[in-house]
Amino acid sequence: MPLTPRTSPLSRRTLLRALGGGAVLGGLAGCGVPAAYVSAGDRAVPDRSAADKWLTWANWPLYIDTDDSDSTRRPTLDAFRKGTGIAVDYVEEINDNDEFFGKISPALMNHQQTGRDLIVVSDWMCARFVRLGWVQEMDRERQPNVAKYLDPLLRSPAFDPGRRHTVPWQSGITGIAYNHRKLGREIRHVKDLWASDLKGRVTLLSGLDEAFALLMQGNGVDITRWTADDFDEVCDQVEKYVRSGRIRRFTGNDYTKDLVSGDVLACQAYSGDVIQLQADNPDIRFVVPEEGAELWSDSLMIPDRALHKTNAERLIDYYYEPEVAAELAAWVNYVCPVPAAREVLAASKDEDTAALAENPLIFPDAEMRERLVIARDITSKERVGFAKRWNAIVGL
Repeated sequence: MPLTPRTSPLSRRTLLRALGGGAVLGGLAGCGVPAAYVSAGDRAVPDRSAADKWLTWANWPLYIDTDDSDSTRRPTLDAFRKGTGIAVDYVEEINDNDEFFGKISPALMNHQQTGRDLIVVSDWMCARFVRLGWVQEMDRERQPNVAKYLDPLLRSPAFDPGRRHTVPWQSGITGIAYNHRKLGREIRHVKDLWASDLKGRVTLLSGLDEAFALLMQGNGVDITRWTADDFDEVCDQVEKYVRSGRIRRFTGNDYTKDLVSGDVLACQAYSGDVIQLQADNPDIRFVVPEEGAELWSDSLMIPDRALHKTNAERLIDYYYEPEVAAELAAWVNYVCPVPAAREVLAASKDEDTAALAENPLIFPDAEMRERLVIARDITSKERVGFAKRWNAIVGL
């Protein structure tokens, strides 16, 4: 089927919170309550994949390709079902990382099945699952495409060395978006957000895990090994900018409305959102600051006691075929974790589709890649204190 670029009218990433509906349970589990941890030998159950051609997959809304004439059809998923005979119950039930954690954690904590064979959550939440022993190690013998095509930048985050328990579904960049025409100049550094002509016209992301890394990079910090002192320095700076009126407000994904309306001229932003905004307003630009920006992922995991582990591993590997990854990238417009998909898009006879291969927000070029870093995540011991201070600043 032809590859056609799609721009969803709604962003996939909804309002993000530092702590959400599962805050209490998440805080207890994140602190390493002994009863919550599941040892490696108690994570699997007999796999039914050979006899039961089925799996259940929980994902976020608007995060997979759909058919132009029938939004209930998902071409890549339909092709997987046709080619393998494995049916997929695809459920768009994840709207917030903490909320979903609170939804399935009681089962995982009590060594019970979640009813899901595959889930997708943000890497900072993946770190919590991995530490608690709530996800299974994948068998790379069944995933040759993942082994071959996964972007080297994404292969070994601190929370999951070697990506043994997680595989990126899509990636993105947290950088700076701004209206070049209205601002009348370029933004190249994080510190440019605090210039006098931007006073009261800047927003930051409200979520602790979404906001802190870029701000640290603006201070020259190596975010793969940041410290509590680095975090405190950022908080001190943000408090000062709040008091002086430089920050208009803290936002979830609604920063896009402020940027489009012109109420805000510059903001922390996600690369995938900006691609969508640029379709209607080419004056909106996205920048990876010279100090660097955070590369993040929403990643696939197989929860403990999943009944169809082999089927799930096979589905993950299918999406790492460059042709399939290209079709997905053409629709969702996030950073593709399969660089080889770029050549597939470039060969398209459709000019708009071929142009996606040259978009650095889908396939970062060599210069941009040098400035992209996966941040060290916030540990369970750090989280309670850090969240308390950050939320007091943000007003959560």
